[in-house]
Amino acid sequence: MSAEELADEVANLLSVDPEEFRRRAEADAEVIMEAVEEDVFNNPQAIVGLECEFYAVKDEDASLRRVPRRLLELIGFEKELGLHNAEMTTSPQPLNAHGLRATESEVKARLEAALDVTERNGMGLVSDGLWTLPPEGETADTYLTESIERTVTDGGDTERTLRLAANMSANDRYHAMANAEAVNPGMVVDAPNVTLEADTVMPESLITSIQPHYQVPHAPDLPRYFNYALRIAGPLLALGVNSPFFPADLYDDVSGEQILEDAWMEHRISVFETVLNDPDAAEGKVRFPRDVGPLEEAVERIATDDTIVPMPVDPGTRFDDRFAHFRRKHGTYWRWVRPVLDGPTRSAANARIEFRPLPAQPTVRDSISFLAAFAGLLESLPKLDHPVIELEWGQARENFYAAMRDGLEADLAWIGEDGEETTETVALYDDLLTHAEAGLVNRGLTEEEAAKYLYPLRRRIRQSQTPAGWKCTRVRRELEDGADFPDALTTMQREYVARQRETLLEGSFADWIGD
Repeated sequence: MSAEELADEVANLLSVDPEEFRRRAEADAEVIMEAVEEDVFNNPQAIVGLECEFYAVKDEDASLRRVPRRLLELIGFEKELGLHNAEMTTSPQPLNAHGLRATESEVKARLEAALDVTERNGMGLVSDGLWTLPPEGETADTYLTESIERTVTDGGDTERTLRLAANMSANDRYHAMANAEAVNPGMVVDAPNVTLEADTVMPESLITSIQPHYQVPHAPDLPRYFNYALRIAGPLLALGVNSPFFPADLYDDVSGEQILEDAWMEHRISVFETVLNDPDAAEGKVRFPRDVGPLEEAVERIATDDTIVPMPVDPGTRFDDRFAHFRRKHGTYWRWVRPVLDGPTRSAANARIEFRPLPAQPTVRDSISFLAAFAGLLESLPKLDHPVIELEWGQARENFYAAMRDGLEADLAWIGEDGEETTETVALYDDLLTHAEAGLVNRGLTEEEAAKYLYPLRRRIRQSQTPAGWKCTRVRRELEDGADFPDALTTMQREYVARQRETLLEGSFADWIGD
């Protein structure tokens, strides 16, 4: 697609009346609630799914690579924000031993097939929280900020200048975010010793994630599961942190030691928030959400959320096309935990929790381990009426951002099964993973099977090590050996990619950290 054609599509999207779009989304919310009353979204099975994001690198030196669009189609992955991104979404599966095995097998099968194709083209796919080595011969700053202007004329012969990111996928919604008048995304990265300003939302393409989904059996009960998910967000994020560094050229003129000292373990969180949130808004669209009361409140929050891109909606034949404007609105309802109500058919309609805090992990097994832990916890905690639900929302939020900053070294508060509050890390995770295991056993897994799925996470706790900590250790070692920060970062990142090649499909991060 040419820049001119893309600009025309963006202009057409921006011509949609935001107020009319909002009214239609609010009307759709009433359709959803009527379907809820008819038990349409109920499902006696617990269903899980997983989204996995990757970025492409050059095989020779692990520098970032743009993925040709035709190649992306050949490997059956979906495009994401940046030209270097690729995304895989698994088929929904029952939460039981066969379903978890099927999910893991699907990820491995599709990823192995994709790698066979990409390797023949001199590139690999990397599962990581934030890329650090820009394309060969380019700086990260230029790659993320390069853009062009195109002038278009609307139906009334009024000219309008649009800004298009040079390295962003040709998706009108992505490009419209920087050109919409109703909102004002920050389009900056603001982190310790890093300040990047752009005129598009392209800096968001620094980050990649995994997103587990858990389908609740009874839609009106979704808020209870949602509120429990908020309480486990901080502890699970602390276990999964994997983005302590930015590309070297994005840092201010400070020492490598200073960068290490000030680094947050999960910069991905702050990137998403500072790039997309309006700096003048009281609350950003990307945020840790508040507890929710009845399901109607959860639906209303989505319908009335600020509209960033009021996209046109074409008639369709899916069941959830009955509330198509609501579904479009949900696409930019950026909360770290969010409810989802959709389905291609009436019989497949479902209500689920999408869990968005986790960065992409070093191996497939680690990703599946987080899916199993998340699903096991939501299977167990609400049914047992676990007292952690009494943890104040403000403390759950503080846990989340403390985990972002400090990973496993964060002081997290938790209420154990005995009703007593603790900040002791071992006690917290013993209770957390014990209940995750119980939830899996309740879904038919043997104790041995459940323990196997959770072993990678227990190993992280036992070793007090996360992927972010592993990265920091290696950069520190290189600095102590006399390397400057850019070289130390490059050495670490290439080692990460090399270790991942060896373990991505058949190993786990536990193999990286030894006994």
